Amino acid sequence: MIDKTFWKNKKVFITGHTGFKGSWLCLWLHSLGANITGFSLSPPTTPNLFELCRIDSLVCSIIGDVRSKDSVQEALLNAKPDIVIHMAAQSLVRSSYDITGETYEINVMGTVYLLEAVRMAAQKGIPIKAVINVTTDKCYENKEWAWGYREQDALGGYDPYSNSKACSELVTMSYRHSFFNPAEYGTHGVALASARAGNVIGGGDWATDRLIPDFIRALFEGTKLKIRNPGAVRPWQHVLEPLGGYLLLAQKLWEDGRRFSQSWNFGPYDQGAQTVEWIVRKLCAKWGEDAAFEIVPDAQLHEAHSLKLDCSKARSELGWKPKWNLEDTLDLILDWTRAYQQKQNLRALCLRQIEQYSALNQSDRQGATRKEDAG
Repeated sequence: MIDKTFWKNKKVFITGHTGFKGSWLCLWLHSLGANITGFSLSPPTTPNLFELCRIDSLVCSIIGDVRSKDSVQEALLNAKPDIVIHMAAQSLVRSSYDITGETYEINVMGTVYLLEAVRMAAQKGIPIKAVINVTTDKCYENKEWAWGYREQDALGGYDPYSNSKACSELVTMSYRHSFFNPAEYGTHGVALASARAGNVIGGGDWATDRLIPDFIRALFEGTKLKIRNPGAVRPWQHVLEPLGGYLLLAQKLWEDGRRFSQSWNFGPYDQGAQTVEWIVRKLCAKWGEDAAFEIVPDAQLHEAHSLKLDCSKARSELGWKPKWNLEDTLDLILDWTRAYQQKQNLRALCLRQIEQYSALNQSDRQGATRKEDAG
């Protein structure tokens, strides 16, 4: 799926590189031989994957705010990248109720300023060939369907976070139509796509108000995990699944900017869409050692009950498919957590997991699917 020869010496500009997904992406790209410039605020939590894996030694790290148009433009023009991946965001639903204006500033205007910088680069003759705006599965107007949302379904978003990401999608669509039209690719040379991923989980996430980090904090503190919406269904997937999709999409945009400048879903097979309670019970059983949870409903916070993605377009047109089933994903997270407890080399562990993921082939993926079907 991922072509190492393609990425060798490619100049990649990543916003949000100090976050959970950004840190994993930097490790993967560095292992492929890419030259990475990151632009982001300081790591949002302590501890954090960025510092634990010493990623600042692997990339040109610029601490900056995507709400600063001039800072974004200066960083991108100086980097002269081949490929841009925009992941900087205020990504927490609950926080979006408390810092609503800031959420829109970061997620909407941050996208505008990034794309304006790409426009400026194109005008100056800097050959950026592929740009990916990473949004979320929550950008769709949720109708509580039993089936997955497709890329052509209506955008919406009930809460400020989800709605701001729908707005970011609309901004991307407008820039694609107005300035980076695929029909005129030969004139501007910029391929612009968006990527919508399901609930991403993996080792090294310490964000507040997320299920897996909350579970791990409860383990370390010797308390019961409190869950507020046990029946909520989400498309859970290991962080490497969508990241692999972004890398593959970038390769395809480079190869054929006219064809692949679209929106793309990256999520698990249907078996990966499970309830919050299912996830927690599995984690408690796998960890043992008195891991426990309790249900504490929160009537004040609106949350979708059911959310799934239809990723058939990515499978048929990009050749992307999930590789790890949900059981394996949870095992990998707990392996990472035990390694953290034992003060092991976490960068080396992340790179081993990346190598393990990359080595899987089609037959392995089919085996993983059969394993989930049997479960």
